[in-house]
Amino acid sequence: MAADHEKAEPRRSLIGACLAHALHDGYSDLLYVLLPVWQTEFGLSYAGVAVMRSLYYGTMGGLQVPADRLVDRLPIRTALALSTLIAASGFCVMAFTGSFWGLCAGLLLAGMGSSIQHPRGSLLITQAFGKGARGPLGIYNFSGDLGKAAFPVLVALLLGLVAWRTAAGFIAVAGIVAAIVLLPILPRAAALRHDSKASQDGSGDRRGFRLLLTIGGLDTATRMGYLLFLPFLLHAKGGDQTMVGLSLALVFAGGAFGKAACGWLGEHLGVVRSVVATELATAVLIAVTIPLPLTATLVVLPVIGIFLNGTSSVLYGTVPELAPRGDVARAFALFYTAVIGSGGVAPIAYGALADHTGETFGVMAAALTALVIVPLVLGLRPALAASGAVERA
Repeated sequence: MAADHEKAEPRRSLIGACLAHALHDGYSDLLYVLLPVWQTEFGLSYAGVAVMRSLYYGTMGGLQVPADRLVDRLPIRTALALSTLIAASGFCVMAFTGSFWGLCAGLLLAGMGSSIQHPRGSLLITQAFGKGARGPLGIYNFSGDLGKAAFPVLVALLLGLVAWRTAAGFIAVAGIVAAIVLLPILPRAAALRHDSKASQDGSGDRRGFRLLLTIGGLDTATRMGYLLFLPFLLHAKGGDQTMVGLSLALVFAGGAFGKAACGWLGEHLGVVRSVVATELATAVLIAVTIPLPLTATLVVLPVIGIFLNGTSSVLYGTVPELAPRGDVARAFALFYTAVIGSGGVAPIAYGALADHTGETFGVMAAALTALVIVPLVLGLRPALAASGAVERA
């Protein structure tokens, strides 16, 4: 009985963390459906719409480290349930507010709640699975894509039936229910900042970890840059808006599979080999879509999605191995800050480049960014060797 209980706890940790991740990532991407509605109701410019988006994303990204430190003494199950409840409260504020400033306050509150989830959920899985956490972290990464796929569709359907404030109310209720459900799912455990099981691979290699942050930021920049130009690339090939929607669905479907598969790939093939393979494939496939006709491009897009999104699972799984001083929670918070920050800045940089050089060069710049990662990840070998991580043949 004790052995069965011990085996069940990691599974419960993974299920609970994935539930929280799916909900919070769903919250982040359903905003894309609501932004046009808010633009019309409040008379916002496109810059104003971008600011509205940044209220949530900027808060979520900027508070990763301080929010994680704030809940450091709480049991992780309590922290995850609390973060979900806070995020849901933000949507409650949006549902009941009648003003623009109330909406802004709701977005800030929801972003605060979501800032807690990523580092705590990642730490929970690392503590539960120890050295075998790379694969489960890939599943955790994949679960976020499920939320990103489900929640925008759900909100779009609701907006066909009810006003946006009512839809926000339904979304808030879903979050409250999820927060309640998390408590019995997640195992009871004390809060530990330097849990020996979680940090047994932490090498304290600051240089290696900084290099990992850089690689994570560039990988996110590649993804965001290509997705920025993809609709324009398809329009140039004769595609309409429906085709653009289909293309994005194909990329995200491939990406969801890639996140799950590449986590296990990193565990069995090794970090360096996996990242080199996925980034080279990403660069080549991005470049190939430029001359391809529309139909052939659509065929290639799911494959691009696998490599474009899959690398992130390999990188997430490497965070515990390179966490400075074995502080896995802070390492995950810093890593998420880096990738979320890159996701906000990179499209602006690529867009400015394309304004001066053209759309094709913008797409090629995204492909070249993937190639830049290859020599950088080769530089991770010494840090991985020092951490005890084994590069499998």
